[in-house]
Amino acid sequence: MKLTFLGTGAGIPAKQRNVSSLALHLMDKNNTIWLFDCGEATQHQILYSPVKATKITKIFITHCHGDHIYGLPGLLSSRAFHGATTPLTLYGPNGLKDYIDISLKISGTFLTYPLIIKEIDGQGICYEDAEITVHSAELNHGVTSFGYRISQKDKPGPLLISKVKEAGIPEGPVLNKLKKGEKVKLKDGRTFKGTNFTGPPKKGKSVAILGDTSPSVNAVRLAERVDTLVHEATFARNENDLALKYGHSTTLHAAETAKKAGVKQLVMNHISSRYQTAEQKEKLIAEARAIFSESDIAEDLSSFNI
Repeated sequence: MKLTFLGTGAGIPAKQRNVSSLALHLMDKNNTIWLFDCGEATQHQILYSPVKATKITKIFITHCHGDHIYGLPGLLSSRAFHGATTPLTLYGPNGLKDYIDISLKISGTFLTYPLIIKEIDGQGICYEDAEITVHSAELNHGVTSFGYRISQKDKPGPLLISKVKEAGIPEGPVLNKLKKGEKVKLKDGRTFKGTNFTGPPKKGKSVAILGDTSPSVNAVRLAERVDTLVHEATFARNENDLALKYGHSTTLHAAETAKKAGVKQLVMNHISSRYQTAEQKEKLIAEARAIFSESDIAEDLSSFNI
């Protein structure tokens, strides 16, 4: 999995940062992309990125403040203009469906693909398939704001061919069954357990992508031992009172959450437009690294491997 940040700013667009949106590349055979938030001009940012609108199959909205949703109607329309026919599913708080329905109706927008909107409410699994589980939980903000934990399920370990040959097991469909850990019976009557011929399972990757929030117990729970945590850091650590007043976090809050959760990597985003110089950015990173060494700040169009 890989992240591409399309917008990393807070509240309003700035010269250095557009408003919130990031893409999660699942790196599967279809090059599937999931989008998290879709602030104004997200589709413009996509033009300068490796993201293709037709490859986006799901969009997860953290909350319905404008800097996180104003780009949705345009992107949905452009996806149709690009000839997309595959379904697109939106997930987000109550009110998201009304916003989309009204926007598309008033603008006379016709979609060439099925659009499914699933409003979520509370904590739990909001999506699951054979390979990935997505958990959601509410955070601390002025409106309902969600965080998402995306977890790949562990994959079976590799088939140990040397052991297969030692046991005199012939090639063929039986090897696929062994790789799945199943019990097999050969024509000569011998039986084997697949678990005796496979290596340890390959641990799935995990990432927590949080919406706007002040320090939150649910943020720590969602992020527990993930490979990458994406956490807002709207303000520097000396703006603690301002951050809490508006339901946001400082660099210190983000780093403390990462440390408590035991994550491998912290990527901060949703940076206030008051911090635009390289020196200010380095100061914000230093504040976080003083608490959690594996901290960084995302720039627009930057990518991070998970």
